[in-house]
Amino acid sequence: MEQTKERKAAHKPLTEAQILAAPAKDYMNADQLAFFRERLREQKQALLDNVRDTSAHLRETEATSDSSDRATQEEEQALELRTRDRERKLLKKVDEALARIEDGSYGFCAETGEPIGIRRLLARPTATLTIEAQERRERMQKMYGD
Repeated sequence: MEQTKERKAAHKPLTEAQILAAPAKDYMNADQLAFFRERLREQKQALLDNVRDTSAHLRETEATSDSSDRATQEEEQALELRTRDRERKLLKKVDEALARIEDGSYGFCAETGEPIGIRRLLARPTATLTIEAQERRERMQKMYGD
């Protein structure tokens, strides 16, 4: 028990370079999962901070009598709200990815069960499909308008 605590205390999180250099047999081992868990938690916190900042900004906005200023202000608010809506959807994906880490399915394609790949997960930590599966899905959506 004491050795485990010491090992954890001395253990440093992996870097992107270390993850990329890891052999395929180490795919989604405990250290890699810890790396992605931390990355997703940081992303989640940044999204939550944006929500808080947007709420504060919208409350601070002063009403103006000039119609041109008001129109500009309303357009800025609409843009900010659309951005927050996209971030809300991303926040849901981040939570789902964190749940996949906990249930052991993170890093594996939801359609094929194959590894998604470290490079893809570094670029898009919320990915649920391999590039090939994603491309197939997009082709089908284009063909059938899903």
